[in-house]
Amino acid sequence: MTKNHPDSREEYRFKQRSGRLLSRNQFFTANKQIASNKNFKKLLTLIVFLVVGFVATWGSHFYFNLEAALGNTYQGGTPATQITNKQPISVLILGVDQGIENRHDQGNSDTMILATANPQTQKSTLTSIPRDLLADIKGDNGKYFMFRVNSAYQVGGNKAAMKTTKALLNTPINYYMEVNMKALQELVDAVGGVDVKVPFSFTYNTTFKKGKMHLNGKQALDYARMRKEDPRGDYGRQLRQRQIIMAIVKNALSLNSISNYKKILKAFSKNVTTNMTFSDMMAIAINYRSVANNIKSDYIHGHDAWIDGASIQVASTSELQRASNYTRTNLGLKKQKLSNEETRQNRLNEKYNAIDWTNPNAFTNYQVFPANSDSAVNSDSGSNYNTTYNNNVSEYDNGGNW
Repeated sequence: MTKNHPDSREEYRFKQRSGRLLSRNQFFTANKQIASNKNFKKLLTLIVFLVVGFVATWGSHFYFNLEAALGNTYQGGTPATQITNKQPISVLILGVDQGIENRHDQGNSDTMILATANPQTQKSTLTSIPRDLLADIKGDNGKYFMFRVNSAYQVGGNKAAMKTTKALLNTPINYYMEVNMKALQELVDAVGGVDVKVPFSFTYNTTFKKGKMHLNGKQALDYARMRKEDPRGDYGRQLRQRQIIMAIVKNALSLNSISNYKKILKAFSKNVTTNMTFSDMMAIAINYRSVANNIKSDYIHGHDAWIDGASIQVASTSELQRASNYTRTNLGLKKQKLSNEETRQNRLNEKYNAIDWTNPNAFTNYQVFPANSDSAVNSDSGSNYNTTYNNNVSEYDNGGNW
């Protein structure tokens, strides 16, 4: 097994993050529900409802421009029928960052949100999945067995991400929407920039001063990408992302120039791919419009852990069960007891390593047990996770802030 050394990536990350682990885990241990942010309700609106709503503003002529632009986002595949049958649907939203900072490899997904919409109950949910959450990666032939959930996209694209999320939460996933986050930069420029309230001063390519600032597209992308300097970590970054998204929506709704909307459609056309057809999107706008008025946002609460020197988040079985119940209920499905690789790993760690989920400190004794085995592995002999991690740590760190 490769031992850590002082100048390793994870040693550096440990030093950077250790100051905030305790307070974060105290939050998770208390099992508090993260309050729904009304502004976050606009996320799906930005992607589907808002852009389709442009038709009502500009009439039939603009409809054909809309169809031509959104038609380019369709990537084929076996058509699903849930939308046409007006049934509850689930959509996995993947934020990726190819093309940002000269990056062109597939890389990991940096934002994962499972959305559900039920036109019968007129309710919808948005469940954020932490990028560092330990999960059984599907579709990779075991290469990334029990690894960070965002690596699923790297090894198998949206299909692997959908399979992994489906198994993690025992929830069927009908559709995906893959958004290249370069669209964020282009959308901000298309609406003439955005105004935000910067919570604290920091520098990430751009120097940001605490207080109100007007940002162009490049500055907005820097603002949304920074993570390591935020004392709230990924949670602070998501708050800033929501700020940018809300500002885009606000500015887009106030535009009165068709040239601006053409820029917005161009950004979508270049940076969004999905297995939804244009007809599906129009059907959502017509038949699922009511769900936009009752959207609840949630987050899978993770507990910090260090596994063979790698910084990871692990979710308790009770937390995974809660998230499963949350998504399945809105799809009109019965609750089922969760039984997957993640819950097996939790059970074995509770049994052999005395893992205590009420302990606010980061776990240092959480272990990944081999597949199909309940036998503990001596870490000095090299666990499956450690081998995978050391072979792929450089891949994980590429583009690692977004």
